[in-house]
Amino acid sequence: MSDVPGIAITRYPAARGALWLREAFAMLSRARGQWLMLVLLYYVVMGFVNMLPVVGRIAVPVLKPVFAVGFLAAAWSQERGHPPRLRQLFQGFRANLFALLPLGVLLLVGATLAAMSTMIVDGGTLLQVLSGQKQLDEDTLLSGSLQGAMLFGFVCALPVLLALWYAPALVVFNDCNTARAVVLSLRAAIANWRALAVYMLLVVFYGVFVPGLAMVLIGLLLPGNVALFVALTVMLPYFLLLVATLHISDYVSYRDIFHPGERAAP
Repeated sequence: MSDVPGIAITRYPAARGALWLREAFAMLSRARGQWLMLVLLYYVVMGFVNMLPVVGRIAVPVLKPVFAVGFLAAAWSQERGHPPRLRQLFQGFRANLFALLPLGVLLLVGATLAAMSTMIVDGGTLLQVLSGQKQLDEDTLLSGSLQGAMLFGFVCALPVLLALWYAPALVVFNDCNTARAVVLSLRAAIANWRALAVYMLLVVFYGVFVPGLAMVLIGLLLPGNVALFVALTVMLPYFLLLVATLHISDYVSYRDIFHPGERAAP
């Protein structure tokens, strides 16, 4: 353990990252319908926020840590015998809001700086694609500069992502202020970098490789329009289940790192 005054950080080996996902999926399986409704409600709400003129695109990242508390509350509640409820999605607005909003601002600033930094690699091509100024054609997608820009942007954004990984949970469950939550989250992520690396690799596998392989197989076996319909029918539930699992895994890994001996009674 790495002791931070008042809060202990537990270190785990690499294999723990896979266990976090497995335990999260087990929790999802016990309340699949409620979790799917919660994820759908989240995307509906964020869709409406994104459509707001002027402030929409700014508000979406700023509100992400606030809504993250809703998923944390639902997972905490499920462990104690209560199924997730839709109203829990808005739990962050009822408590700790003024400590959570700065986390969203940090996410917005970090993501913006990371995106702007990609200009060093590709001269602004990725930014033009993201802003809709340039169409993502096959040549652009396969260009080495675009791939390099995406990787460079991810590396630049990684410290901010790690600093925010556990910050909402630390604000809510440990009553940390914004600065303390960010520092503790970053230290916990660095202490458990092996487990988080395995976790991220599995997320890429299930979120990119598996859907990509499925799309290729569907395209080979079925004609164009039918393939598109089947792909949407199969992939939409798959991605909803994957997203729900990832939200639950945030709580599972937080509890494992900061409260390793604490288990709710069945």
